Amino acid sequence: MSSNIIFNSKLPNTGTSIFTIMSGLANEHKAINLSQGFPNFETSKRLMDLVSENMLKGNNQYAAMQGNLDLRNQIAKKIQSLYQKDIDPNTEITITAGATQALFTAINAFVEKGDEVIVIEPAYDSYIPSIELCGGIPVVYELEYPNYSIDWDKLASLFTEKTKMILINTPNNPAGKALKASDLSSLETILENRNTILLSDEVYEHLIFDGKIHESVLKYPNLYNKSLAVYSFGKTFHNTGWKIGYVVGPDYLMKEFRKVHQFNVFSVNTPIQAALATFLEDPNEYLGLPNFYQAKRDYFLALTHASKLEPIHCEGTYFQLFSYKNVSTKSDLDFAKQLTIENGVASIPISAFYSSKRDDKVLRFCFAKTDETLEKAGALICKL
Repeated sequence: MSSNIIFNSKLPNTGTSIFTIMSGLANEHKAINLSQGFPNFETSKRLMDLVSENMLKGNNQYAAMQGNLDLRNQIAKKIQSLYQKDIDPNTEITITAGATQALFTAINAFVEKGDEVIVIEPAYDSYIPSIELCGGIPVVYELEYPNYSIDWDKLASLFTEKTKMILINTPNNPAGKALKASDLSSLETILENRNTILLSDEVYEHLIFDGKIHESVLKYPNLYNKSLAVYSFGKTFHNTGWKIGYVVGPDYLMKEFRKVHQFNVFSVNTPIQAALATFLEDPNEYLGLPNFYQAKRDYFLALTHASKLEPIHCEGTYFQLFSYKNVSTKSDLDFAKQLTIENGVASIPISAFYSSKRDDKVLRFCFAKTDETLEKAGALICKL
């Protein structure tokens, strides 16, 4: 009998994701799943009808590598309206198979072995594996409970001659914090004389609350010239399973992005792109999202107000953080498991978003759920 092949794992420290673990636990114990970040309500019926119409019309073969031109034109109009930035849809926008693919492709297009990439944690779990797969070295800056704000002087000290890229996420998943104009101005100053690419994860651009506006890198010319910004239709239109997003950046960076993109996925779902091109003609389809999700945030907070959990203000995304320091001294992973098994509500421990596994006794709950689901979860949380 032959022996197994011997090889070196390219991701030796990567195991099953916390999202899979907690969702599996929720399914096993029939708990309400507020762990994974997806809505449990449907996307727009009109959008689904548009997808079906395009399938029936025969829009089922390969799309252009850079994406449907009508869709790119609509994205360019949207960017001009929201951020007063003129974008060339031919050279500065590429449609991707979701935001994660866009992030992976952007990192692999530019990061080489030995390059350093600054990552601000807590962070989405795909960032660091993507960096490591191309031989890059993650350099971590930790946001601290409870404010999760950036000390820009401290962050600036992390830059070296090897810093190829810095990765930001605003509004931030999981912290729910949004960068302000002063933050972008500080970043602009730091990057002014540096040969460093800015990769900006802005998938929650429309989920920002309390009358605030999203501060996109697209609004800052000096940042834009060094940036690739990533967006997600799945997060915006409640259809995360469709896996479609886009990336925006200056033509000289987009040229390199597309070199990798064409050999990664080449092109993206044709009928969905055509449907989205029509759907985006009505800006109200996304302009109402801040009020929609703020109402859900506020309702969830009201439902959990009588609990022993301490909420941390959510400025954006559809995630609410709670400290459980007044309830238990257990690790956040153990407490999240206990909450799932004994109390019937699944969440995500925030330590999973830190390389150091920093444990501030904080859990993340997704409130992109129906009112009925939130009511049931709130009642169970109040029994803690």
